[in-house]
Amino acid sequence: MQEVKKENPELINRIKPIVEKLITGNSLYQVKLNKDEMVKMLVDLFASFSEEEFKAIPENELIRRIKKILTLEAVSGTLNDLTPEQIAIFDEAVEGR
Repeated sequence: MQEVKKENPELINRIKPIVEKLITGNSLYQVKLNKDEMVKMLVDLFASFSEEEFKAIPENELIRRIKKILTLEAVSGTLNDLTPEQIAIFDEAVEGR
């Protein structure tokens, strides 16, 4: 049976403004990410921390962590958008040919 997670307003109130600011300031995030989906995903992720652990994360550290996660989410699947020719160029570059 799946665990039902209760929404935590403290998580949402701290994470949502950071996500909004980061997405507003980054065109890649704007194109690739859905703000509401990212907030939900991050709230679910940070819900694994105890309330005390989450409160103990300094604001700049929380911003850094969220930015890394958003970047990963934004670039994941990028290779799927490439044409076969672009994939061949990428493969050559990676292999060092």
